[in-house]
Amino acid sequence: MSGLEAIKPDSLLQLIQMASADTRPNKIDVGVGVYRTSNGATPILSAVKKAEKILWERQETKAYLGMSGDKVYAELLKPIVFGQHADDEGLIGLQTPGGCGALTLGFKLVKAARPDARVLVGTPTWANHQPVIEGAGLKIVEYPYYLKEETRIDFDAMIAAFDAARPGDVALLHGCCHNPTGADLDAGQWAKVRAKCAEKGIIPFVDIAYQGLGDGLDDDAEGLRGLMGACDEVIVAQSCDKNFGVYRDRVGCLFVKAGSDETANIVKSHIMQIAREMWSMPPDHSAAAVRIVLENDDLRAEWLDELSIMRGRIKDLRKRIASKDPRLAYIGEQKGMFSMMPLTPQQVDTLRDEHAIYMADSGRFNVCGMADEDVDRFCDAVLEAMDG
Repeated sequence: MSGLEAIKPDSLLQLIQMASADTRPNKIDVGVGVYRTSNGATPILSAVKKAEKILWERQETKAYLGMSGDKVYAELLKPIVFGQHADDEGLIGLQTPGGCGALTLGFKLVKAARPDARVLVGTPTWANHQPVIEGAGLKIVEYPYYLKEETRIDFDAMIAAFDAARPGDVALLHGCCHNPTGADLDAGQWAKVRAKCAEKGIIPFVDIAYQGLGDGLDDDAEGLRGLMGACDEVIVAQSCDKNFGVYRDRVGCLFVKAGSDETANIVKSHIMQIAREMWSMPPDHSAAAVRIVLENDDLRAEWLDELSIMRGRIKDLRKRIASKDPRLAYIGEQKGMFSMMPLTPQQVDTLRDEHAIYMADSGRFNVCGMADEDVDRFCDAVLEAMDG
């Protein structure tokens, strides 16, 4: 092992450890990406609890399900994710251990199919995207997606990067609720992106981890569904971790639109082989619970109500923060759990040291990561830091 070089620690994981070690009673941790209620708790959804009870009562074996995992789970997710494209020719799905498992499996598939493909990645992006892509042996082509100081998407730079792409290159896209910025493409921008993908022969790879936490299940998937209609090949890494609140259980799915049923069968054989090499069989418990929720009309309705409550709280918090100062007004227009404050790393350090407020060095924070009673103190401390 003496030949190993030191690995640079993941800054977000370090942040979680630092926040956990802080014993100050007024601590605010908006670094970790979990939904919190008005009193600061991260609950198990009632619909999920009831589904787990049904599973406990009825499950008769822990024998392997096979490399595909819960096939019904994947099929039930198709209409939620793809809407009218759920029955598109050549669309397959495979259960994975969370969104990370889906991303890793998808990029390893790209490497197997097109070893020289490059991956267009807008910056900033989720911290684990780069390691997963590079771990698959693929080259990243970065372009500026979001201008933090101007609090806006640099769409011209995005289109310029797509114009410079080669046929067979892959574009990593956030389906909704962009992490870490909260800045989503609007309908017109999505239309230009899908037209550019079709024109240049770019394969869209959509990471959709927060569906239902922006504007609703259907609205949040509109960009992805447009790509399904415009492109012969689409790769989708989907996660139930956030919208079902099963974070630690790692519940995801990789979907691939392969263009034809014949090609889809070949693709499926490859992704199953890759999955066999990585985890062999995916964990069953929470995928089974999600399946039970989606199969049961009452539990499905209860889940949709709980999801609506989470989405409503996120929107209310955004409005509350945005109303504090004109410099924060942009937060009210963004989507999902995360936004990015126009703060320097030094200002972030000050918030941590002087106010026990934990956020990423980039200024990325979890909008719903604090209790209602903490919002005013959080905003006041941020504005104080911005004022210097």
